[in-house]
Amino acid sequence: MRYLFSTGLIAAISAGVSLLRGTREEPLTWRAALSWVSWGITLALAIGAVIDMRRERRGDLVDADSPQSVKKAKKAQRLQFRSQKALADAQGHAKERR
Repeated sequence: MRYLFSTGLIAAISAGVSLLRGTREEPLTWRAALSWVSWGITLALAIGAVIDMRRERRGDLVDADSPQSVKKAKKAQRLQFRSQKALADAQGHAKERR
């Protein structure tokens, strides 16, 4: 349920509704077709972002081109830095005891 209310998905759906209202009684032109294609791409990207968020939360593998993978990589880098710092501190305390 959490994923259904993501801002990207809500924005894509509301844009689709307004596009439908605007083109309901108009003849199909190349501009209208291009608008529908653009809306379809926007909806696909919003659904993809929701899927990536869910995968990341469950701990599943996320594609490398996803913004969620960048967050995961930064988190892993921070954890690695902290563990290296803790190891260096522990080694420093061990040398002081000698």
